[in-house]
Amino acid sequence: MEHIDYNSDWRRVASTIYKKPTDSKIYGMVELDVTDIEKYIAKKRKEGLKTTLTYIITLIIGRAIRNEVPELNTFVKGSKIAQRKQVDGVVSVLLAGGEMGSVKVENADQRTIQEVTDEIAEHIRQSRKGNERDEMQSKNMLARVPWPFRKWLFRLYRVLTIDWGISLPGIGLDSNSFGSYVVSNIGTVGLDTGYGSLLPSSNVSLVMILGSIQNKPAVVNGEIVPRRIMLLSATLDHRVVDGSHGGRLFRHIKYLLKNPHLLEEKPDENLAKF
Repeated sequence: MEHIDYNSDWRRVASTIYKKPTDSKIYGMVELDVTDIEKYIAKKRKEGLKTTLTYIITLIIGRAIRNEVPELNTFVKGSKIAQRKQVDGVVSVLLAGGEMGSVKVENADQRTIQEVTDEIAEHIRQSRKGNERDEMQSKNMLARVPWPFRKWLFRLYRVLTIDWGISLPGIGLDSNSFGSYVVSNIGTVGLDTGYGSLLPSSNVSLVMILGSIQNKPAVVNGEIVPRRIMLLSATLDHRVVDGSHGGRLFRHIKYLLKNPHLLEEKPDENLAKF
């Protein structure tokens, strides 16, 4: 792949003038026609692959970062933009009792639909048995620390792992604990749309939110027809990317949604690699 200067003059300035990431957010939203991908999912489920639109979007974002927007696989470390060694996706899932959990898919850009579906399903089964991943267990530990010691401990963790890039293997936390991006489907809990937060304790530069799917009129081949439309929104860290990167991301998402067969095989090894 061609060389990309992650530390351009603007990136250096942005990482200086913005705090992490409290005032450096970019928001974007598109309407996606998911009529055909829903039919594709229904066909796959009849064939025995119990996949979902959330799983497919998670895989698509990984491929988009690999093929089109590698700048999203970076984070701010000190005054510089650092590139991650691999593309990892984190999916928010609803556990028993309404508790929110998460599943981390490592090397999400290299997976197939079958692999992503199987891995997420297995992690959900384990989480519902009480076997949460290290990051979620650390959250539970932090919640039990008395105030104000809890706030001091959190600040210490953030300085060590986020600011200084030090790993804490004893509690399963490091600068890559929360992956390269986060995907959450709020449409399943009754919300039409929304924007995700860039968690201050993570280095995530992209949070993608799937909204509700509704029947709406759309123009197809010059005719107005009913289609299934979903709102897809993104929150991006302006310190590492600009609006143009969001545009490239959305375009590639639309392309892969129209060509889901490309996700059934491993990606072309000649394309970008991390």
